[in-house]
Amino acid sequence: MINMGVNKTSTGISALDTMLKGGYEGDVISTIYGPAGSGKTNLCMLAALNVIKSGKKVMYIDTEGGFSIARLEQVSKDYKKDLDNFLFFKPINFEEQKNVFDKLRQMVNEKIGLIIVDTISMLYRLERDKGDEHSVTMANRDLGLQFSYLTEIARKRNIPVLITTQVYSSFDERDKVNLVGGDIVKYGSKCLIELQKIHKNKRIAILKKHRSLPESENVMLEIRDEGVFGVEDKQQ
Repeated sequence: MINMGVNKTSTGISALDTMLKGGYEGDVISTIYGPAGSGKTNLCMLAALNVIKSGKKVMYIDTEGGFSIARLEQVSKDYKKDLDNFLFFKPINFEEQKNVFDKLRQMVNEKIGLIIVDTISMLYRLERDKGDEHSVTMANRDLGLQFSYLTEIARKRNIPVLITTQVYSSFDERDKVNLVGGDIVKYGSKCLIELQKIHKNKRIAILKKHRSLPESENVMLEIRDEGVFGVEDKQQ
């Protein structure tokens, strides 16, 4: 059953809005995942610009240094003005990422229209890869705590939270796409969108989880200099 009372925020891409029946839901975490270069940061940037157009600011946690001013200039008509409405956080290790999340709950106010974490998993993965059992246990605990913070903000403030995560394949199941963060990410996200590379600038966005929409809905997207756009072709 669709919750008609839920506020939705446009993705900035009309074809993706159509698939999501209006956009990202305002009181939950939406997660975009896919391989490197699949367009995750592009989708984050376009959603952010759409929120800024409405007069709100965007909190943007950039753990990979993937946010490009040059790309923003391509997709924004007034990128310098838009840039003033981003609040950037750039942690360089998992400890710094934890500190950022501690600050979020104190800093969020009515001026914030979107929170983006791109990606939530890279520094977590590096922490886990230290190899000892204690590091793995503590990293999992802290990532779960970060998701609980984001969920609390989304529900109390009715602010959409958009995160991205990396993927990997195991040696035994090379064809299976696994999310870095595993069940913590899956259970913490009410919306999961997988991006698959198709050909050059073509991508398929597949709805893998949603609390009110059918899974496996999908739309073909094309990444261009001026943004991301839907194309007529659709995966069957």
